[in-house]
Amino acid sequence: MDVGDHAADAGHIPVMLDRVLELLAPAVQVSGRAPVYVDGTLGMGGHAEAMLDAHPSLRLVGLDRDTTALERAGRRLARFGDRVALEHAVYDELPEVLRRLGVPVVDAVLFDLGVSSPQLDEAQRGFAYSYDAPLDMRMDRTQSLTAAEVVNGYPPAELARILREYGEERFAQRIASAIVREREKAPLDSTRRLADLVRVSIPAATRRTGGNPAKRTFQALRIEVNGELDTWRRALPAALAALPVGGRVVVLSYHSLEDRITKQVLAAQVADTTPPDLPVPLPEHQPRFSLLTRGAELPSDEETTTNPRAASVRMRAAERIREAT
Repeated sequence: MDVGDHAADAGHIPVMLDRVLELLAPAVQVSGRAPVYVDGTLGMGGHAEAMLDAHPSLRLVGLDRDTTALERAGRRLARFGDRVALEHAVYDELPEVLRRLGVPVVDAVLFDLGVSSPQLDEAQRGFAYSYDAPLDMRMDRTQSLTAAEVVNGYPPAELARILREYGEERFAQRIASAIVREREKAPLDSTRRLADLVRVSIPAATRRTGGNPAKRTFQALRIEVNGELDTWRRALPAALAALPVGGRVVVLSYHSLEDRITKQVLAAQVADTTPPDLPVPLPEHQPRFSLLTRGAELPSDEETTTNPRAASVRMRAAERIREAT
């Protein structure tokens, strides 16, 4: 199961913390004003706390769709006083948040995507197949759509599409058909029933490898409930647009779908778009960003040993080198 921010005070340290600090430090060495750091997925506030400690003049704008996470992070970061502004918002709402706060430019942005440790560890949230809990999976519990509504209300073809596209599940059609048969008897309302149903829907030979067979189905439902991929397609370009020359972004992704979007968005920003039939590059078509990582960086063996939930992380980072035209 993928995971985002890991709080030290909950038994976890923030993922790839030293590398995040190293990559973002040059972006917040600005003069004449207080630098602004945006944590688009605040979680328990581990990365944010480390950034605020490392840079005494830094201002934080922290976003999270999970009100419980905001409350906990608020307690953790209270000692920084008015250097901190926390907002209940999804990360694609960053432009509106910055306008509301009167913040014209940000210098560094971090996105630590995925599910936070508390969301996984609190059984009633319904994210984990290792607990029996209501089928919920909402990161923002003020929204209406739950995993139970998806499982019990979506047409069979739409269920299969979600499992295939968002879970990369080979047996999407079989699982969707099994869900439809089961919900006709009684609504599917618990994580245990769903996990058991997925397991018996998958061939026995496949069940013996690759971890819990419900993993891909739970990932697909979580992505659908929270609109994660569509939100991410909007959020990353919005964050890049807010950065000045020298501004940097770091992205921590936990599955291939998020990482693929990140790679594509950044690739478009670092490309020279001069028409190929012209003899010289045109200034207005020069790259607007440069990559700070060679491909996707992985966590160290030491980190994955001490924090197994970080094992699937992929890090990408970029710096603005030219103003938008």
